[in-house]
Amino acid sequence: MGLFGKTSDRSPKEMVNEWSQKIRKEMRVIDRQIRDIQREEEKVKRSIKDAAKRGQRDVCVVLAKEMIQSKRAVTKLYASKAQMNSVQLSMKNQLALVRVAGSLQKSTEVMKAMQNLVKIPEIQATMRELSKEMMKAGIIEEMLEDTFESMEDGEEMEEAAEEEVDKILFDITAGALGKAPSKVTDALPEIQPAAAAAASEDESEEDIEAMQSRLAALRS
Repeated sequence: MGLFGKTSDRSPKEMVNEWSQKIRKEMRVIDRQIRDIQREEEKVKRSIKDAAKRGQRDVCVVLAKEMIQSKRAVTKLYASKAQMNSVQLSMKNQLALVRVAGSLQKSTEVMKAMQNLVKIPEIQATMRELSKEMMKAGIIEEMLEDTFESMEDGEEMEEAAEEEVDKILFDITAGALGKAPSKVTDALPEIQPAAAAAASEDESEEDIEAMQSRLAALRS
């Protein structure tokens, strides 16, 4: 049952409308984040093509792994949007229940969605605030954060990288690399002369580090 008489002067309808407005705002934040990551991915693709032409297999692998991480981040952001939509739909259903029961009702669906949304760095602060308000309103119960998620993601990332890196390199270079060598140290054809290669490697290392920093900042 709702606890509005004890916790707030706002009506259930006012609270739901306010929550929905905050959720829509955070969905726009997610959309911007997705666009930023995807723009950076295009730069990574160009860098992979350039590194492939120089025969820098190790550089290609590093960049391909960055792309895998970015794609996983985008997938999670899209899933977050779907969960926020689910919460909004549940709120509309709650308003219908208010007309019958006179207060908002506990919802396991909203509870599960909010448990996931409070883990998303881009919207974490707002989702925690909404969770507290929903707990006071009696819609959800107190939540415990999953402290093991980041560690599990790291292990899954390594497995995914091993499985997908060759495919990404093949696709981005339109087959120029053929079936990617099994070892990172394997050489690729058409290596540049030593002096030119050394200079380009120094430049590419700086570019890669800058690119990795930008992608990491967008994903965090």
